[in-house]
Amino acid sequence: MSQRLKLEVKALNTIGGHDLVIFVSDKLTPAKLAEDWLGEGAHALLARAAAADKFKGKAFSGMTLLAPDGAGYERLVVIGVGPDGDRDKLDFAKLGGAVASKLGSGRSADVIIALPDAEISAEQAAAIALGLRLRAYVFDRYKTKTREADEADPITVTLRTPDPAALKKALRACEAVAGGVEIARDLVNEPPNVLYPEEFAERAAKLEKLGVEVEILDEKQLKKIGMRALLGVGQGSRRESRVVVMRWNGAKPGAKPVAFVGKGVTFDTGGISLKPGAGMEDMKGDMAGAACVTGLMHALAARKAKVNAIGVIGLVENMPDGNAQRPGDIVTSLSGQTIEIINTDAEGRLVLADVLWYTQDKYKPRFMINLATLTGAILVALAQENAGLFSNDDELSERLAVAGKATGETVWRMPLGAAYDKMIDSKFADMKNSAGRYGGSITAAQFLQRHVNETPWAHLDIAGTGMGSPTSETNRSWGSGWGVRLLDRLVANHYET
Repeated sequence: MSQRLKLEVKALNTIGGHDLVIFVSDKLTPAKLAEDWLGEGAHALLARAAAADKFKGKAFSGMTLLAPDGAGYERLVVIGVGPDGDRDKLDFAKLGGAVASKLGSGRSADVIIALPDAEISAEQAAAIALGLRLRAYVFDRYKTKTREADEADPITVTLRTPDPAALKKALRACEAVAGGVEIARDLVNEPPNVLYPEEFAERAAKLEKLGVEVEILDEKQLKKIGMRALLGVGQGSRRESRVVVMRWNGAKPGAKPVAFVGKGVTFDTGGISLKPGAGMEDMKGDMAGAACVTGLMHALAARKAKVNAIGVIGLVENMPDGNAQRPGDIVTSLSGQTIEIINTDAEGRLVLADVLWYTQDKYKPRFMINLATLTGAILVALAQENAGLFSNDDELSERLAVAGKATGETVWRMPLGAAYDKMIDSKFADMKNSAGRYGGSITAAQFLQRHVNETPWAHLDIAGTGMGSPTSETNRSWGSGWGVRLLDRLVANHYET
């Protein structure tokens, strides 16, 4: 990841950048705080340019025009915020991303943090900064010809505000979250020959610098514990499997933790049930759930969240080999339940089964939320606009939905029920790992539910949002880092002391 953005916060007493950025409503009216800096003739120029460009001030739209003579800046960048009214509904992170989209490499810009019809709080201004940073993310570690030149010409953005101290304070939490998203994006974007289970575990261990306690369980320990479902997935690979436990202790000792569990299949060929070759390169992203959990633990620790949190990730590589798991095999999971393997490409639920059971049994958390690029069926149901939400707890589901709307990482609740659960019963074992095409994302969730006991639990199927998701104002990366902002907001809203 290249750091393409230098961000500063200063008082609104001068400007000196190449570009001046202002926000306008659909009436093309700038904030009063911006008026003094526009320069003589800027209003008439803005009106003419808007008419010529058919710019209507729609939210997140923008236009750029040359500044009038003597203005003290080269270009005026105008970003729309939509109709006057309730600005609480405006996504300020997207607004920051819209600003970043109009700034060129090597340029400097002053952004006047003021709306034409409402005050901007320090938290909303910090969200603008978050959007700027997320939009500026680029993963070009392996582009030898362009990386050096681009890193030499970052964008310098100065946020001009009447209260720099308040904004700087609010920025600390946003910077922690941005760092977590960037970690998750980096992990998803890495090639599978670089990021395999052992390497992923070592990267997670770097969180110890922030005060996170990290424990890495190797195959010998996993065999002793009894994680046979997880180990069965990885037995065809020359890369050893790992489970990583990350603990952030930000609340009182003994306070029940919240728990997050991630699927980390660092490359998924499908195993003996081999996937088609076309598009298989994307299966390096089948660890986006584990990447999110790792990024979330960074965010919580970096902002010193007042919560005890557990992050557990199961890291495996699913490969076809003479030692690989076969369709028809029966394995015994950590829970003691037996599983008939119908399809070796339904491997993520096997990894999660053991890790979920381990987490609820050992840590007795207030809730568990797992994230996984689990099924292609969820894309059929929801495309790439929402993650699928399955849960045994209405309160947790509602809180996730609200946090999703606030962050733009939205979820849609899907059904669970006895009829679906019956579909994964096996003739030869307690259950089978695949029930076929119909209701595929639901039966996968039913499988997971058999490994959570009575713990409040939510499963987020992020196959459509965790990798290769549509670009947006805040993301141009193949690996989106989806879920870090959602879960950080959930914790901040409800679970910190």
